[in-house]
Amino acid sequence: MQAEEVFQDNAESWETLIFLYNSALKEVGTKLEILNDEFVHIHRYNPIEYIKSRIKSPESICKKLKRNGRDTSLENMVQYINDIAGIRIVCSFTSDIYRMAEMIGKQNDLTVISVKDYIKHPKESGYKSYHMLVSVPIFLSDRVVDTKVEIQIRTIAMDFWASLEHKIYYKFEGNAPEYISRDLKECSEIVSMMDAKMLQLNQAILEAKAKQEMD
Repeated sequence: MQAEEVFQDNAESWETLIFLYNSALKEVGTKLEILNDEFVHIHRYNPIEYIKSRIKSPESICKKLKRNGRDTSLENMVQYINDIAGIRIVCSFTSDIYRMAEMIGKQNDLTVISVKDYIKHPKESGYKSYHMLVSVPIFLSDRVVDTKVEIQIRTIAMDFWASLEHKIYYKFEGNAPEYISRDLKECSEIVSMMDAKMLQLNQAILEAKAKQEMD
């Protein structure tokens, strides 16, 4: 069954849900911009390089439900698909990732549902990122609706690897040859080494600058 057919009889409900998810992305996006601006104001340094957001397509939602053995319904979509609304925060250094996660977790009007640290515990493929599933209240004219948003926090290098890995596996529909998977994992290790080296260099620069100011 095509995604369009699944939602054809529930067009109004589908449009309402997408409105809620888009509203949730706006709410979380604004929070992130304010946190970044505050950090710049206090520390003269911005931890966020850039932010991307997206709503999962009906086709992707249906495929994910099918992979998980679920019927394609609006109820299952809301209950079991946690990344319909997604925001990706790209940082310069791994230390910025945990700094951002801590600041997000302290927001009083945002509830952290779950956390998955794929940096300390990478996936078998070599994928690394920090995932937070949060719920944000959307204040409508007659009610408040708590809506889920998945936040992914990565370094530039992690995002580069993940984007290319997605494109490569998309071509093979998830069944890439073993040597490609092996080489991708090796590239992930190289990315980790580069992230560690760049963080080390940044710390060395800050120490050198502080020493110059003292002299």
